[in-house]
Amino acid sequence: MTKRIRQGAAIAVAGLLATTTACTDQPSSTPGFAGRHPSGEAAVKGAGAGGAEGARTFTLLASGDILPHSTIIDRAAADAHGRGYDFRPMLKGAAPAVSAADLAICHMETVYGQDGGPYTGYPSFKSPPEVATALRATGFDSCSTASNHTLDDGAQGVGRTLDALDRAGVAHAGSARSADEASRPTLLRAGKGKNAAKVAHLAYTYGTNDIPLPADRPWTVNLIDKDRIVADARAAREAGADVVVVSLHWGTEWQEAPDEVQLRLGRELTSSGTGERPDIDLILGTHAHVPQAYEKVNGTWIVYGMGDQVAGAMVNHEGVQDQRANESSMARFTFAPPAEPGRRWAVSRAEFIPQWFDPEAGRVVGLGLKAPARSGAADSRLRGIRDRIHGVVLSRGAAKDGLVAGQ
Repeated sequence: MTKRIRQGAAIAVAGLLATTTACTDQPSSTPGFAGRHPSGEAAVKGAGAGGAEGARTFTLLASGDILPHSTIIDRAAADAHGRGYDFRPMLKGAAPAVSAADLAICHMETVYGQDGGPYTGYPSFKSPPEVATALRATGFDSCSTASNHTLDDGAQGVGRTLDALDRAGVAHAGSARSADEASRPTLLRAGKGKNAAKVAHLAYTYGTNDIPLPADRPWTVNLIDKDRIVADARAAREAGADVVVVSLHWGTEWQEAPDEVQLRLGRELTSSGTGERPDIDLILGTHAHVPQAYEKVNGTWIVYGMGDQVAGAMVNHEGVQDQRANESSMARFTFAPPAEPGRRWAVSRAEFIPQWFDPEAGRVVGLGLKAPARSGAADSRLRGIRDRIHGVVLSRGAAKDGLVAGQ
């Protein structure tokens, strides 16, 4: 992640091999399932072979980095009116789209501090645990927690973060409190009823800002390794997943075009398959601070980068305030069940929803097709932001594969 204004930049290095990370957010009769649990073992068995009879179409929505700089923490304190921290108002603009999805995934880039603080922004983040409550209130079901800031406060920071997400009812993938937790994929239900699809959420980061993995806890955070990701995806399928979603914290900061590592890894991961179906059904990218392109590769959608959904004003590596750090997209994919067992759940509709985070007001502003009209210069500015996001998202030809702007 890069600094907010008046603070120095941070550049992290590539990660090493790590084990799969997952968790459950409450006790379940089905080990490994998180979020909205299926009811009992019978709801899981056989799902990986093509889904239960009568399975329904579902929508999956994903959003970019939640990155509470000190200015964001101050805003949440002001919104709480002396009663701690309230992040719900700043996320309210995203709530209609998030809560309408059958399954909604966020990226929680930072770890949480102790109740009552102290809390810090860049360069070593410790965010108020009230963020988790706001994420659930907004409608998020699961968050990726693997980033270059996952180890900012060591294993204890990871533990506090996952504990807070558990209390809020938000599942998580990418970091773990125990080897046992790390060995199980995060499995979620998309929709309601016994025929709801089972979705695996896996997450990995390219590195941890040169902070070494704890010697006695090498499973604390997942680091990107192609073979490990494929193995984890196959294990998730064996555990009952109809759809496998991989969150990747990757790419080059401030670069709108995906870099060579993203392009190569994306091709490799989407080309891996078992039988009549791919091992991975969707890739969701974070980290670059700017919106990046969407692309269909080997028949699988890749979102190279969604940008920052919540972040303070930042300056780029040239020391210039860069408004793109507050621009992002939310990705929404509609999955339809296969006609025959053993085949993939296909994306029947692919959408992106442009967003802007107003760093002065501390609010997410939706820029979708039905965004409220504004007058004069404000409306012109927002149209310019929306058009810029559109251009970047569609820059690798996604429109020809059916990607459209949503609302």
